[in-house]
Amino acid sequence: MNPLPELGKILIFFGIFSLLIGTFLLLTGKVPWLGHLPGDIVVQKKNFHFYFPLATSLLLSLLLTLLFSLFGKK
Repeated sequence: MNPLPELGKILIFFGIFSLLIGTFLLLTGKVPWLGHLPGDIVVQKKNFHFYFPLATSLLLSLLLTLLFSLFGKK
């Protein structure tokens, strides 16, 4: 069995998904709560700014894991 047709379908799906998300972000500006969750690390000093979106990364990872497990082939 040739795995390339399956890979092609997956790439088309992710391309359409990326296009939809990109269009949504262009039209709405940005997602208001994304990146400003409790648990995101922000350090501000006089000439230094550090931002690490820990809680945002964990939330997105959890959501993507759930989506892939629900819609993935078994």
